[in-house]
Amino acid sequence: MGEAASTPVRFEVEAPLGIILVDNPPVNALSNAVRAGLVEAVGALDADPAVRAIVILCAGRTFIAGADIREFGKPRQPPALSEVCERIESASKPVVAAIHGNALGGGLEVALACHYRVALAGAKLGLPEVKLGLIPGAGGANRLARLAGPVEALRIAAGGDPVAADEAHRLGIVDALIEGDLRTEARAYARRLVEADAPARPTSARAIDAAARAAFETAAEKVLRRARGEEAPGECAASIRRAFDLPLAEAVRADREVFARLSAGAQSRALRHIFFAEREAAKLDVATDPLPVRRVAILGAGTMGGGIAMSFAAAGIETTLIDVDDAAVERGLDRIRANYRRSVERGSIDDATVARRLALIRPAVSRAAAADADLVIEAVFENMDLKKEIFAELDRICRPDAILATNTSALDVDEMATALTRPERFVGLHFFSPANVMRLVEVVRAATSSERTLATALAVARTIGKTPVVAGNCDGFIGNRMVAKRGAQVDRLLQEGAFPHEVDEALKSFGFPMGPLAINDMSGLDIGYSIRKRRGTPFPVADAVVESGRLGQKNGRGYYRYEEGSRTPLRDPEVEALILDVSRRLGVERRRIDAQEMVERMLFPLINEGARILAEGIARRASDIDVTWVNGYGFPRWRGGPMFYADEVGLPHIVERLRAFAAASDDPSLAPAPLLLELAETGSTFAAWDQSRRSQPHS
Repeated sequence: MGEAASTPVRFEVEAPLGIILVDNPPVNALSNAVRAGLVEAVGALDADPAVRAIVILCAGRTFIAGADIREFGKPRQPPALSEVCERIESASKPVVAAIHGNALGGGLEVALACHYRVALAGAKLGLPEVKLGLIPGAGGANRLARLAGPVEALRIAAGGDPVAADEAHRLGIVDALIEGDLRTEARAYARRLVEADAPARPTSARAIDAAARAAFETAAEKVLRRARGEEAPGECAASIRRAFDLPLAEAVRADREVFARLSAGAQSRALRHIFFAEREAAKLDVATDPLPVRRVAILGAGTMGGGIAMSFAAAGIETTLIDVDDAAVERGLDRIRANYRRSVERGSIDDATVARRLALIRPAVSRAAAADADLVIEAVFENMDLKKEIFAELDRICRPDAILATNTSALDVDEMATALTRPERFVGLHFFSPANVMRLVEVVRAATSSERTLATALAVARTIGKTPVVAGNCDGFIGNRMVAKRGAQVDRLLQEGAFPHEVDEALKSFGFPMGPLAINDMSGLDIGYSIRKRRGTPFPVADAVVESGRLGQKNGRGYYRYEEGSRTPLRDPEVEALILDVSRRLGVERRRIDAQEMVERMLFPLINEGARILAEGIARRASDIDVTWVNGYGFPRWRGGPMFYADEVGLPHIVERLRAFAAASDDPSLAPAPLLLELAETGSTFAAWDQSRRSQPHS
């Protein structure tokens, strides 16, 4: 190549072709040096009379996979990506992007600015900027609309998920699919263009289908409804709308202004925070190689066990599903098959995929079937004696190097570990329901869990597509311990003047996908009732609802009523009358409570509990709490999680409001936690606390 080996962009002439190689490991990110190198290389080759077509290739395992994350939040040095794309598109000779691995974000924008695109069949293409609260800033959505049509462009840009190369080919984004060696075949494709005297073909010169406008506007309305306060999806729609109305250059200028505004805004800060927080949460403080996990056994074929089995099968891991008898296992398999049928009906998977996954799930009715497993997960109902009895038997049955895990959501993992002779191989793996859908897994560290056991648990969670967070041992761990504080406030709001639909709407307007009472109905009200009885923490309204025979969706009557075959919550006058009766019985004078007060009363106490969890070492970082709540409890991702949100609101304000809540309710548990108080009084934040702890070892 024509430049020094250390240069991330090199080029050479193979007449009649000019070859550009981007080599910026590990993912060929669009650093300033890469952007400048592309501009230089395209300019030089475009001016060379020996060159009649240009091919852009990337070294390593992927095409340009996006922006350089080290530049996030920093001023960008010229050239801007839009200038890179403009230089490529304005080349007088055909420019071919040769795609393998991932062409994401700015990487796809570079490819879209090329005149032709070829891709290996396994490649993926996408514009994930929306997931960081941004829009493509170099005309990517606009160019995509000209290639794939505005409706498909909106789906890709506003959804943020990549499409496979074969789908991209069907949509007209990719001109040809390649099998075999990409470099060889991409060169051959470019030579065919030269032989055919094919012209440079700027994407910006392609006309957008004006007849698609009505369908686009219908799709855009759906995007706005789903966004529920999130800015970037709507701005993606606005970006594509500009393709109908403006020349590309004007549209790109507008996109850059929107990009700059969004990148400086609170939502993008929050989304960037959670992006890095998820990466940090999956790391251990001590570098330890995980054990290999090729076979898994799950004890309990109920809803949770079946969902966990589906997660492993989706990752191609052999899974044995064990229950007490054939009928129990068959019920579990029927539930799994029904879940797969719904997925096929939605078009998210096909019948062949279902068949492959079902073949990986082996039913069994004896715990002895777990003997050859590398990992065994207990997922039976929450009874300590039963769990200890199971683990004592597994301790005898399983290999000495097998990892044993419990899916308990709240019970004492240290007590469970006393049933084992090798407690260092024991850990909590708290999946969230439905386990085949929910991303969060709390990896619960028992006092005896070894670093290698924890490393294996984290690696397994990532392998099956989950987001792991390490939690210490306490009642409820991180998430459920905090949600209990919210539950207490929800009950008080109902006692003092709110009705279920008002409570739920307050948090939905904040950005949660569902309100807490609708979630309780979906989960089953008897579950929370039994936990409160165990803890000795009565909730007057919640207990009265259950004691009146209302169990939620499972019997069509909970905080809401449900029509036969429907999961849509409907207001129920009987429940509202019951709530009024509880208020009278408690001597509470009801009043009108506005949505802002409801949000603060539901969120500030759980933030306060998060501060206690940090001080106790149950969570290693405040950002781990954010990851837990975003991935397990529906906290809006674009608000960054409860602890990030607390920093944004201001800790002194939260302290002031908590003191007011404590005084009004005579509840000392609402008093500001010592760590929260310390941070507020010193003008610090949870983010600063995390930063100060990063260099310290954790026990």
